[in-house]
Amino acid sequence: MNKEKMKDMKVLFVLTSHDKLGDTGEKTGFWIEEFAAPYYNLLDKGVDVTVATPKGGKAPIDPNSEGEDAQTEDTKRFYKDQAAQKVINNTVKLETLNAEEFDAVFYPGGHGPLWDLAEDKTSIALIEAFNKQDKPIGFVCHAPAALKNVKNENGEALVKGKKVTGFTNTEEEAVQLTEVVPFLVEDMLKENGGIYSKSGDWEVHVLKDGNLITGQNPASSNKASEILYESLK
Repeated sequence: MNKEKMKDMKVLFVLTSHDKLGDTGEKTGFWIEEFAAPYYNLLDKGVDVTVATPKGGKAPIDPNSEGEDAQTEDTKRFYKDQAAQKVINNTVKLETLNAEEFDAVFYPGGHGPLWDLAEDKTSIALIEAFNKQDKPIGFVCHAPAALKNVKNENGEALVKGKKVTGFTNTEEEAVQLTEVVPFLVEDMLKENGGIYSKSGDWEVHVLKDGNLITGQNPASSNKASEILYESLK
């Protein structure tokens, strides 16, 4: 499909508005690489990307994702890209949008979604609407947290019987936040009946089951968006 055609493609990115890391007194938010890699991957192919959060306005960046060892070509590009920073500083309020306006939705991770998107009624209804319209729904790393309370058309957990992945318990242990987070993504997906699988810690692992696309960790964000893009063609 040519770039002109892809210009008609509209993908919604949903980021967290939550910036407090439990009771630690530390900050959290979305993981910059998990936004930047998919964002540029789609943007460079001519896709129209809208970025929204539950509260609208500035989306909080997880300070840990700004560390030197977390940088990639895409994050470096983001820090030099004033247009992209403007997008992050002026996100659209989620409740003003509906699934009919977009061809797909993508949720970057970071720890923030564990607190807000997992429980956000607007987000839950939006994912259910995208799913009902059989449009691609993508989640990476901690973002599958947003599926916690999402139901399919039969009223069962959306992930039930579906092949899924997400941030692993061992990865959470590695970043020493097992006791801080409200729940573990891996455990929640299993409890909801998902057919959970994983690769080694920090390795690329992305699954597609029907219209549901899930990636395990930051390293999987680019591939997840690539699969989302392929699903649009």
